[in-house]
Amino acid sequence: MQMIGQPYEYRRTELVEPDWTRFPGWRDVTQAQWESAQWQRVNCVKNIRQLRNVLGDRVAESFYADLEADQRELATMSMLVPPQMINTMAREAVTTDAFYADPVRRYMIPVASDRLAEWASHPHATRDSLHEHDMWVAEGLTHRYPTKVLAELLSTCPQYCGHCTRMDLVGNSTPTIDKLKLELKPVDRYDAHIAYLKAHPGVRDVVVSGGDVANVPWRGLESYLMRLLDIETIRDIRLATKALMGLPQHWLQHDVVEGLERVARTARRRGVNLAIHTHVNHVASLTPLVARAAKTALEVGVRDVRNQGVLMRGVNATQEQLLDLCFALQGEANILPYYFYMCDMIPNSEHWRLAVWQAQELQHDIMGYLPGYATPRIVCDVPFVGKRWVHMVTEYDREHGISYWTKNYRTSIEDSAEDVLSKRYAYYDPIDTLPESGRKFWRKQLT
Repeated sequence: MQMIGQPYEYRRTELVEPDWTRFPGWRDVTQAQWESAQWQRVNCVKNIRQLRNVLGDRVAESFYADLEADQRELATMSMLVPPQMINTMAREAVTTDAFYADPVRRYMIPVASDRLAEWASHPHATRDSLHEHDMWVAEGLTHRYPTKVLAELLSTCPQYCGHCTRMDLVGNSTPTIDKLKLELKPVDRYDAHIAYLKAHPGVRDVVVSGGDVANVPWRGLESYLMRLLDIETIRDIRLATKALMGLPQHWLQHDVVEGLERVARTARRRGVNLAIHTHVNHVASLTPLVARAAKTALEVGVRDVRNQGVLMRGVNATQEQLLDLCFALQGEANILPYYFYMCDMIPNSEHWRLAVWQAQELQHDIMGYLPGYATPRIVCDVPFVGKRWVHMVTEYDREHGISYWTKNYRTSIEDSAEDVLSKRYAYYDPIDTLPESGRKFWRKQLT
């Protein structure tokens, strides 16, 4: 008997590659061109002029003025959007209203009117909100957790997301943000990583990231991964790449597929868990090409392809949006819904961020629909603490939007004498989500 009247009604929806020729600038693009990673990279949209060339007269000049104002005054990331990603925006009709409302556009091509007028940034927002740079033990190697490290191989991606947590390092400088720069040559940086890992056998898990590993020339990436696999104490390797979704053509290139198979075969022989972690925030981003890239990775021996999304208002912060995405990931694209992070406290991000209580409600609302193994955990990445499930909050002042969290380990920058394990660490809700008394409190803090 079919149950009716559920808060969420599941309907299977097969993935579709939108017709890119609906955009005036791509009217003559062939399927062979579209499926070429080189064509996608060459035709990435990097500025307003190029976006106009793609959209033609479908979007009003007022939108471009809105975009220009954002890039001049507010943007923390420069524009870089592959055709693959633009093609998932305004899928039904390319109009001004559709483009403004589109969830993928909202975080990939933010405009000034998206942002909050009074509280564009939280008073406690910082450009390296997770203090990853403070925890570098070698250039680009963050030792934040006892048994895990983050290896940033480079500072570029095939696409730049407006909400990027590493906005202090990744991408080109913007008028408001002068980016940090990696100084070592890649070969010296990689050597320093390997030397540290060999000297610290307590590290068993390496997240290989950046930037995005899809921007590392394959020969260099394969060499780095094989060197990791030579270290007996390494048991998990995770490749972080939004490009599996944003530029799936890269992961379908013959040299990349064959190289990934060599790495996967070596990992399997050594008993090392090799996984790919990607970053999909909305169901519209999932297309047959994305599913093919994920399936190919699994076929050549990668153990898992998992998704780590970011919760954002206007993108995926409702029960329906989140479940639609998770069902498509798990059921149609061979990608396991793994984490959804609360958007980090970087400058000009308040219009995206959720309050802790809102994230708790979302975790509640998605339970029971998906298989247990495919039900993502919603986490808050608390500065100096790390990932915490949103229900693990120790104390919560809803009026002022301040939650307090505890930790169970020391980071690489904390002395063993420090009493960090009994300390409480603060995290802050977006001020516009607070009651008026809470907003008055924060206004008073700034006077």
